[in-house]
Amino acid sequence: MLKGARFFLIAIAALLVVFTATWLLIRPHRPFADDDPRLTSGDAERGRLVFAAGGCASCHASPGQPDRLKLGGDLALASPYGTFRTPNISPDGDAGIGSWSVADLANALIAGVSPTGQHYYPVFPYASYTGMTLDDVRNLYAFLHTLEPVADRPQPHDIALLFRIRRFVGFWKFLFFHEGRSEGVLNGDPVHDRGAYLVEVLGHCAECHSSRNIFGAIKPKTRFAGGVSSEGVGFNPNISPEGIGSWSDSDIVEMLKSGKTPDHGYVGWSMADVVRNTSELPEADRVAVARYLKSLPPRPTPHP
Repeated sequence: MLKGARFFLIAIAALLVVFTATWLLIRPHRPFADDDPRLTSGDAERGRLVFAAGGCASCHASPGQPDRLKLGGDLALASPYGTFRTPNISPDGDAGIGSWSVADLANALIAGVSPTGQHYYPVFPYASYTGMTLDDVRNLYAFLHTLEPVADRPQPHDIALLFRIRRFVGFWKFLFFHEGRSEGVLNGDPVHDRGAYLVEVLGHCAECHSSRNIFGAIKPKTRFAGGVSSEGVGFNPNISPEGIGSWSDSDIVEMLKSGKTPDHGYVGWSMADVVRNTSELPEADRVAVARYLKSLPPRPTPHP
């Protein structure tokens, strides 16, 4: 065999090995099986609080109607990559998640993988939800199945052609996703550590109050320091002590309950909807959120 032909075959073989290894590396991973003994039935009343803390209604309630528990989805989420549409998470067996098992919900929230084995786009904040306890997953599942089924089918995503290849989300996960890990810093104080869980995991506060790189991942040095909204209109404020250092714990608690700020104003835009969720939490949870936010390192607000 000629030297050039041999070199060509070796190069092709190397490329095939690299391609196969890469394809396996970015494959969807479902860590929970349907027979997982940890995924027993949950408590729906506790799940109601998980639902509120997670802000599920803010994205999944059917637009154009007042009932926040009709979870037909179809909210349009603009982004630099196109427009995403939120899914139906009502217990409808066809349009929603009525046919899902607890394991399916755990795989979605903790691993960002659908029951059919596809990556979810990280516009679904599983990079934060991945730190959820399995008790909260079970309880949320139980609560969702007490709600009214909604038969509406959301419109498909309208995104750039390249981003429609779901397998490629595996590259993003490889670089930026840490399954099962929370960014919360714990110190052993039960109130502070509860706040860490609410802020970093269920409340996924950093998803809005941070800046992102060109791949849509949070820049660590801007975590909680504020950033341009995902829609590209407006700037979400700095909620580290650099931005709200003059606020007392009771100021934060009041804002999370009523939306009222220390300067006698009220939060608006998407934060008003967040307050609708946090107002449903026990007072102790709002106190925990306040304590954790006040403990964060102060970070300068990035340039919009």
